[in-house]
Amino acid sequence: MLKCLLAPAALLYKAGVTFRHRLFDWGILKSEKFDIPVICIGNITVGGTGKTPMAEMVIAYMSQMHRVALLSRGYGRRTKGYLEVKADSHYRDVGDEPLQIKLKFPDTVVAVCEKRAEGIRRIRAEHPDVDLVVMDDGFQHRYVEPKVNIVMIDATRPVQHDRMLPLGTLRDLPEELHRAHYFVVTKCPEKMAPIDRRILRKVLIQVAYQRVYFTRFESFMPQPLFPDAAPGEPLLQGQQVIALSGIGSPKPFLAALRGSYGVVAEMTLDDHHVYKVRDLNRLRELLDKFPGAVIVTTEKDAVKLTNRAKIPEEIQRRIYYLPINISFIEDSATDFLQKLEEDVRGN
Repeated sequence: MLKCLLAPAALLYKAGVTFRHRLFDWGILKSEKFDIPVICIGNITVGGTGKTPMAEMVIAYMSQMHRVALLSRGYGRRTKGYLEVKADSHYRDVGDEPLQIKLKFPDTVVAVCEKRAEGIRRIRAEHPDVDLVVMDDGFQHRYVEPKVNIVMIDATRPVQHDRMLPLGTLRDLPEELHRAHYFVVTKCPEKMAPIDRRILRKVLIQVAYQRVYFTRFESFMPQPLFPDAAPGEPLLQGQQVIALSGIGSPKPFLAALRGSYGVVAEMTLDDHHVYKVRDLNRLRELLDKFPGAVIVTTEKDAVKLTNRAKIPEEIQRRIYYLPINISFIEDSATDFLQKLEEDVRGN
């Protein structure tokens, strides 16, 4: 019944998206090129596909050869227009993911602007030494013509079986994947069968120069959010944990915790959740209920919970975050990054 109700809305959404793309294809809407290379990291679905970990990997590598800037829309912020992210910015002003990146890469220019072309012009004007822009989420945007498009694909939601919003999770047309240069397939099983890779390559590759890489998320030892308040010992295998997340796709995070710790409670919130007093009260109740447990949250959530004045001391002592990165299957990360640098430098 619900599918019958959503199907007309999905058709209307698809028609709108298709018409907008045709306006760009016909030259009625214009894509702007810039005099420095732009790497766009995007996707065609809603929900977490790993754009932020990929942006961090690209920034870490490219910063060895370039003066890099990161441009994001700053999803969920309460401000408008162009803003440069500082280490002491509030996530409500600049967005949680841009702030996370700025805290990891304090020397990198990080800016937010919903109008991407305007954002790049401002970066060029205010930071003339910047010679490479990494644009977080903009594949379907099209007002900027990137030099390289990296499209993140969720292996657990194959695009060939998906549907347009709101019936499925597609926010853009699979036919537009011909504009991608690289596909990074995330959330792959650790032992992905060669036939499954061949099927995905056949589905994704529409142009000869396109490359496909297969990856999975790799997690590390949880780190205390307030190191001076936490006990000095690392968390032991089997430690009771309360899983706290407000991200687009929490399943990999929860699976990583269950693989090493005893998850006694889960507090799963919407993506880009704004934390309120009631959330902290709920966490305190869970800590009282499970006195041997600690809270483990995501990196994205952690940047929203750093204000000591608002975080009860009991939570400060018992809250950790789980670092993650993207791990390439068959050690192909070096090949990917080297090919990416060649494309950035190429004419």
